[in-house]
Amino acid sequence: METYGIEKYGIIGPKAVYRNLTPAQLTEAALRRGEGSLSKTGALVVTTGKYTGRSPNDKFIVDTEGVHNDIAWGKVNRPISREKFDAIKGKVAAYLQGREIFIFDGYAGADPKYTKKFRIINELASQNMFIHQLLIRPTAQQLEEYGEPDYTMLVAPGFKCDPEIDGVHSEAAIMIDYEAHLIVIAGSQYSGEIKKSVFSTMNYVMTKENVLPMHCSANMDPETHETAVFFGLSGTGKTTLSADPARKLIGDDEHGWSPDGIFNFEGGCYAKCINLKEENEPDIYRAIKFGSLVENVVMDPETRELDFDDGSLTENTRVGYPVDYISNAQIPGEGGIPKVVIFLTADAFGVLPPISRLSKEAAMYHFVTGFTSKLAGTERGITEPQPTFSTLFGEPFMPMDPQVYAKMLGDKLDAYGTKVYLVNTGWAGGSAAAGAKRMKLSYTRAMVTAALNGDFDNVEFKHHDVFNVDYPTSCPGVPSEMLDARGMWADKDAYDAQANKLAKMFEDNFSKKYPHMAPEIANAGPKAK
Repeated sequence: METYGIEKYGIIGPKAVYRNLTPAQLTEAALRRGEGSLSKTGALVVTTGKYTGRSPNDKFIVDTEGVHNDIAWGKVNRPISREKFDAIKGKVAAYLQGREIFIFDGYAGADPKYTKKFRIINELASQNMFIHQLLIRPTAQQLEEYGEPDYTMLVAPGFKCDPEIDGVHSEAAIMIDYEAHLIVIAGSQYSGEIKKSVFSTMNYVMTKENVLPMHCSANMDPETHETAVFFGLSGTGKTTLSADPARKLIGDDEHGWSPDGIFNFEGGCYAKCINLKEENEPDIYRAIKFGSLVENVVMDPETRELDFDDGSLTENTRVGYPVDYISNAQIPGEGGIPKVVIFLTADAFGVLPPISRLSKEAAMYHFVTGFTSKLAGTERGITEPQPTFSTLFGEPFMPMDPQVYAKMLGDKLDAYGTKVYLVNTGWAGGSAAAGAKRMKLSYTRAMVTAALNGDFDNVEFKHHDVFNVDYPTSCPGVPSEMLDARGMWADKDAYDAQANKLAKMFEDNFSKKYPHMAPEIANAGPKAK
């Protein structure tokens, strides 16, 4: 039996070893093994048990001499010793002995100059299909010439850690050893942990090669090959706004910005399914078919219809599928230098301008700040909007000091003259708590289109003294009064109070989290009166 060298990881005497099976073969294996069921459209549907999302408290980085000074240690990047890591790795390898093993050898990074080879070793056929569809798939010749991987990941959701013995926080552990080029995931069947571990690895190694890793979506003008990148936390419209039928989709989540342009780290998409409707997000809806993996969506056992409105298992229902399931996908996932960078925020306070232009320093400020806001009522006891600040719009996956990434962004904006806009996809004319409505999607799309087309290059801008940004006075397809955040409020004093309240939150967050950031960046942020 061919074992493809898994003995080097301590996996001895497997029952069977399968390498790079097709999605059809992996679907058959998952059904044979009782891992899931087929939906009406042919998608493989699984439930992931206790863990239906990422488990940030169970994520660790091995603290070794070679990486110690690179990592921003703290609540996000928790250290674990090499001894503890090796002990858990040994137990996981022993657990995998005598079992069926599924290997996927693939790539992260669509630009061949920066591609990294990842070997994913799974105990579950369904998870192997997931990562087969999410990473970049090798051709038959590439697989034949694959050689040794750059990074290897052991994934064993059936192995449960013992926190007292293993020195971790729960039965789950997600651990990256950057020096050993090895990742171990135990105890969690949520497939997003595999994807995000690849991302966290790329976010470290790409900085060493002058590539800015970004948690963003990206699209491209099919004729000029000029690209746009969209940063934004959950609910801000990142996926929706980057899915422009007039442009090619490079990718929806993870990219690198090199001296040559933008490239997708992935070969697939991992989309949310909650409340999914074909008329709102047709590309995602139609991608739920044979070869896709659906997680934690409730399905009628007789009709095999999926109920996307049912969040009883989790609100974080997901589907993973290859990017070529999207009709206007750019294959391979590469494009030119970004012409425009868009930061998306859903301001439930209703005070940020609908669109504003950022200086280089302001762009660096808002990049490290990563602001959006939660609605009142999303959690018990929350009666007014709550600010959310996620460093670099992807704090859980960025292992290094935010200043490293911010400086790389600033350098690239300088080098290429890329324009940066902050777009508020949230509320206008009042706060969400007061019953105001969200900015019309058609207006937001028109603003984004204007930014991409250069329509703001020759219009008048006004300065917002509190938020310290410039906003345009006109935009094709948008009534001019809809561009003035303060003007849309009937009660101007209430607007001023709310704006100053949010600005103070920005100031407090920045001074607490980034006390060592350069003064010119700190001074480019909001200024409460």
